[in-house]
Amino acid sequence: MALASMTGFARALGETGPVRWTWELRSVNGKSLDLRIRIPAGLETLEPKIRERCGKLLRRGNVTIGLAMQRSQAEQQLQVNEKALDAVLSTIDLLKNRVPDLAPPSLDGILSQKGVFELKEPEEDADAQAALHNALLTTLDAALIDLVDMRHTEGHAISGIVRKQIDTVAELTQAAENLPARRPEAIRARLQKLVLDLMDVSDGQLDPQRLHLEAVMLATKADIREELDRLHAHVSAVRELMDAGGAIGRRLDFLAQEFNREANTLCSKSNDVELTAIGLDLKAVIDQMREQIQNLE
Repeated sequence: MALASMTGFARALGETGPVRWTWELRSVNGKSLDLRIRIPAGLETLEPKIRERCGKLLRRGNVTIGLAMQRSQAEQQLQVNEKALDAVLSTIDLLKNRVPDLAPPSLDGILSQKGVFELKEPEEDADAQAALHNALLTTLDAALIDLVDMRHTEGHAISGIVRKQIDTVAELTQAAENLPARRPEAIRARLQKLVLDLMDVSDGQLDPQRLHLEAVMLATKADIREELDRLHAHVSAVRELMDAGGAIGRRLDFLAQEFNREANTLCSKSNDVELTAIGLDLKAVIDQMREQIQNLE
């Protein structure tokens, strides 16, 4: 199953009889699927169906769904708003009482007042309304398919980037594994030098057995075998998830956190300049990888 990004945009146009409409869908990153639906008044019954359709195709992301509709003015009916007309006439009567010499208003002046005339949408029967709703949802389905296609296209691009980054993590982990400073003889030589240096400083007053024990403890604390094993395991887990595809963004993000934890521990345990440099390079590529992963569904 292909990977999908959480960002995308789609627009779909529709028309039936005197009505035209435009769906616009915008999607950005989100922890879960959050739908924000903006549709004209009177179409509220469509919202559950819109949510159902989106839920079948999308798993994560903040998705804004907007519907704009236009009806041909030829289909709109002009009518008098009687409440607005009464308010205008009442105001005229009030002015007559206060200003007796006021010239009477003309009919066209009264009717030109805002709100006296209004355009009313024609009444639709149940069959016409059902047909319109079906046409709207069909257009929405087309917009959703375009949105999903765009998210998959971007997901494919991100997948390529993440695969290269995980390859880099694997290479750095293997480089740490192969460092000469990690060989037993190198560790033994460093510890022996440490003991001899301490003996020289103390004029031989330190207990050699105690120094040997302390050196062994230091070597144990500095051992990064477990960190390297976990890094190798995490690399394998990421590759398996990438091959499986689907909505794996959350699991990849968790693994990115685990990668970062192991890299931090590796740096803190390091007693070698080359190992520290590898640890810092690991942290840099892991941070870059996590930025990409957080865009995936």
